Amino acid sequence: MNAPAQKKANPDAEAPAQDWHPADVKAALHKAGWTMSALAHSHNLTSSNTLSKALVSSYPIAEKRIADALGLHPKTIWPSRYYDNGDIKPRGFHAIQFNRLQPVVNGKESAVNSHG
Repeated sequence: MNAPAQKKANPDAEAPAQDWHPADVKAALHKAGWTMSALAHSHNLTSSNTLSKALVSSYPIAEKRIADALGLHPKTIWPSRYYDNGDIKPRGFHAIQFNRLQPVVNGKESAVNSHG
């Protein structure tokens, strides 16, 4: 009988960075002297709901406002939403379009873009 193959983790590999939990973002804001309402008001927003959207889904302008209040770059708080260089990753329709328009994959033209 063959023993089941076991995947061995690379001990040198770093675990992918995880986004902060929404409660951690709120706690950091409170420690910095902000509430979501006060931060929204400081940006002339009528409701803190606009900023709160960034806690659970991609919303770059709100992410930037929250991160600025904490003196951080948004990629520190939401690494899954940003490339290592700090650029915003494409989202939604733009992500689909971006992935379909990449012409070269492993040195060969993508099947999506080949013209037959």
